[in-house]
Amino acid sequence: MKKPELLAPAGDMEKLKYALAYGADAVYMGGAAFGLRAYAGNFKAEEMEQAVRWTHALGKKLYVTVNIFAHEKDFENLPAYLKELEGLGVDAAIVSDPGVIMLAQEAAPKLPLHLSTQANNTNSYSIRFWMKQGIERVVLARELTLEELKEVRAKVDGGLEIFIHGAMCMSYSGRCLLSNYLTGRDANRGECTQPCRWGYALVEEKRPGQVFPIEEDERGTYVFNSHDLCLLPRLPLLKSLNIDSYKIEGRMKSAQYVASTVKVYREAIDTLWDEGEAAFQAKLPQWFAEMDKVSHRDYSPGFLFGKPGADSHNIETSHYVRDYDFVGVWLDDEEVQNLAGSREQGTAWVEQRNNFKLGEVLEVLTPQGDCWSFEVKEMWDVEGEPLEVARHAQQRIKLSVPRRILPFSILRRAKSEKK
Repeated sequence: MKKPELLAPAGDMEKLKYALAYGADAVYMGGAAFGLRAYAGNFKAEEMEQAVRWTHALGKKLYVTVNIFAHEKDFENLPAYLKELEGLGVDAAIVSDPGVIMLAQEAAPKLPLHLSTQANNTNSYSIRFWMKQGIERVVLARELTLEELKEVRAKVDGGLEIFIHGAMCMSYSGRCLLSNYLTGRDANRGECTQPCRWGYALVEEKRPGQVFPIEEDERGTYVFNSHDLCLLPRLPLLKSLNIDSYKIEGRMKSAQYVASTVKVYREAIDTLWDEGEAAFQAKLPQWFAEMDKVSHRDYSPGFLFGKPGADSHNIETSHYVRDYDFVGVWLDDEEVQNLAGSREQGTAWVEQRNNFKLGEVLEVLTPQGDCWSFEVKEMWDVEGEPLEVARHAQQRIKLSVPRRILPFSILRRAKSEKK
């Protein structure tokens, strides 16, 4: 049984590079328009061309989201955009609107099409319908149980993709009107403001000044606030389904989130497929420990075992679990050459992403091997002046380190270590 494709989010070029470095087989990204993440970094034409070249040079695949629910005016620029994607050689466009599908087949007939989860396919009949329309892969609705996944897989020969990790929307397959109604920003056109994460209280219409709390504390209730999906411990159950692609949500998340989650799922898939379930179970605790180091909400299996109950929603707070601060990234050789001419033995150049200072202990997450830690004993700015605190956003800094920091490493700090 072949391994599933591990598909990772690429909110911008940096995250794309980190996703691929940490083991993703493919990435998905959005262009400047027509996708459902208007506030992600997204890619302009020249950036998309660079992304395709980088990805294909590694022998991996790149998919582009074109999954808005299109209005009439969108079709003015769509033909040229779809032709551009075809010309760039992207491996598929992820679509949801029947009109966009028809237009893509007319304007860019060589562009493969994947059907977005926004089309909420929950049964084999609808999947086979879309495949007859030329769809090569269907991203299944997140509301399917394990038993339903088994039944669908048994009845469908074409490509299937499922979400295995990331934020869950309280609306069916992400089709939400709350944001549009409350803020005028349409979630179905990529502008969700996540009002499901806000705090709510009850007001009786004839007593407008009286707010009745319906929560366990004074902060409000979060009745729509779903947990994050995490199917890591359920991979042995999914293995036998022979699903083609496992997808991680998170184009709006940080490079640390992308690196950490991709590394865990890469190792988990390889271990389960190559070494068996006993080896997988033995390593599961260390993978969970790594998952807890990224910003996340409490984890749940989503709909895998049936409709989620109260235990899959956090009704007390919408806050994330953030036990570690993401403080820096490794600088590549070209950047180092521009700054210093060459790398010095016992030092590393990094770009700051959060304040850190002398005396703090930083942990290094690397694409290969285990994490390791070191105390910040010396650091300098680009002028060679010694620093006590790295306080400026994206400041380039040279650190004294006890061992080499590998390409695409991430620096982070446990909050308990923060001084």
